[in-house]
Amino acid sequence: MNIGVFFISLLTIVVSLPAMAAQRDEFPVAPPPLSVGIFPCSNCHAALEVNTKKRELKYQHTSIKLHHAEQERWCLDCHNARNRDKLKLVGGETINFTESYRLCGQCHGNVYRDWKAGIHGKRIGYFKSGKRTYFLCVSCHNPHDPKFKPIKPEPPPIRPQLNDGK
Repeated sequence: MNIGVFFISLLTIVVSLPAMAAQRDEFPVAPPPLSVGIFPCSNCHAALEVNTKKRELKYQHTSIKLHHAEQERWCLDCHNARNRDKLKLVGGETINFTESYRLCGQCHGNVYRDWKAGIHGKRIGYFKSGKRTYFLCVSCHNPHDPKFKPIKPEPPPIRPQLNDGK
C-alpha cells in the first residue's frame, strides 16, 4: 500500500471519529420531570448572589434531602452556579437537563453503558432503527436520593384446589 494513501486514509478516519461519536451518543430523551413551579430555576436565582459554600439549606429547597454520596457531594457539584437552568459536568461543561444522563454517567459508567445499550432504564419505540425515546435516569430515580426504597413483595399466588370429584 502506498504510504500517502495510508496517511490520507488514517487522516480521514481520525477526522471522522468525532462526528461518528457524536452521532452514536445522540439520544432522543423524554422531557425531564422538572418540579412544577420551581423550574426554570433562574426565576428565583437570577436575583440571588451565588454562594458556593457547602451548607444546610434553611429557607428554600428544605424538602430536598441529599442521600447521594452526601459526604462527598454538594448541590453545585451538579448544578451550574452561574446558570441554575443548566447542569455542570466535572470538567466544567454546561449541559441542559435533557442531557442529565451525561452527568450521571460520569460516576455511574457501567449503568450509563447499559442505559445507552437499552439494557438499563426504559425506552420506547424501535430498538435499532426508527424513532425511539429514552427515559432519563431522573424519570425513575430521584437525583438527590436515587436508591429505590424497599417495597413489600406481593403475596404468592394461591394455588387452585383441585376438585377430584368427591
